[in-house]
Amino acid sequence: MSFTVFEVATALGAEAFGDGDIVITGASEPASARANDLALAMDPKYAEGLSEGAARAAILWDGADWRALGLEAAIVVPRPRYAMSGLTALLDRGPEIALGIHPSAVVHATAVIGASAAVGPLVVVGPRVKIGASARIASHVSIAEDTEIGSDAVIHSGARIGARVTIGDRFICQPGVVIGADGFSFVTPEKSRVEEARASLGAKTEAVNQSWTRIHSIGTVHIGDDVEIGANSTIDRGTIRATTIGDRTKLDNLVHLGHNVTVGNDTLLCGQVGIAGSTKIGNRVVLGGQVGVSDNIFVGDDVVAGGATKIMSKVPAGRVILGYPAMKMEQYLEAGRNWRRLPRLIDDVKALKKAVLSDDKDD
Repeated sequence: MSFTVFEVATALGAEAFGDGDIVITGASEPASARANDLALAMDPKYAEGLSEGAARAAILWDGADWRALGLEAAIVVPRPRYAMSGLTALLDRGPEIALGIHPSAVVHATAVIGASAAVGPLVVVGPRVKIGASARIASHVSIAEDTEIGSDAVIHSGARIGARVTIGDRFICQPGVVIGADGFSFVTPEKSRVEEARASLGAKTEAVNQSWTRIHSIGTVHIGDDVEIGANSTIDRGTIRATTIGDRTKLDNLVHLGHNVTVGNDTLLCGQVGIAGSTKIGNRVVLGGQVGVSDNIFVGDDVVAGGATKIMSKVPAGRVILGYPAMKMEQYLEAGRNWRRLPRLIDDVKALKKAVLSDDKDD
């Protein structure tokens, strides 16, 4: 893959300066850049590295003097991190999978594979599966019966997609993802100790735990357009209705969605987020790493939860929260300051108590 500086600038919607015909074959940090690399010096603090590398062209911050930096060409971007999105999309080769169906793949006779699709080695595609045009499916993927996947999907090695799942266009699925496994749902013949504890908040727990009986998962999973799911994440199918993920939502690695969970559009779930069954997450929500969300609650639109927050009750739209249990971020930070003052407060109370006892003796 190679592009001229002008072509890169056009793709980014940015302005190019100098020799726009220089050919770019890759991107690099400034100090390690080769002659055909585009150096990424989008902040003045990276400018020094340009003299250490061999780049002839670079992406620079707005207002940079590219000639003074010894460059032959430059692309200037107003929002560097957003420019990284366009640049990496341009240079990403994706998985190398030959067009067509690999001889070792097992594709059921009733499955429909779209035009220009690439199905890699040892892929298994079940009955009545429909896969859209230009899909790329890497090795050792399995797709169970009656599942539908839209066009331009990229499904990396080892993903497992269960029966009757529906997935929209431009889906990206990292290695090891499991979509459509059974939900974790069990019940006892009589009211269990867990149910009593929950109802009474621990005040009454007379029941003795019994053997657990499975509630089968006969629902499915619905995933919208432009969704990405990170490596080794798991999406359980619903019990009766579907577990759903809205358009343009992104899941990091090791995220788990329980049965019947609903996640809205444009939501970001970072690594090791766990959402328990039947909870609803709104649109444009951001949950930081290791956030845990209790079952059967609602998290409103535009909520932001800092890393390791534990959400145990509903959260109104627009709130920024942190901590365990979750509270408004400013409240949590103030509480943290107070916790750090506790040893001094305890010492003050001890001293006060000692002084009072001493006064009593004197009296």
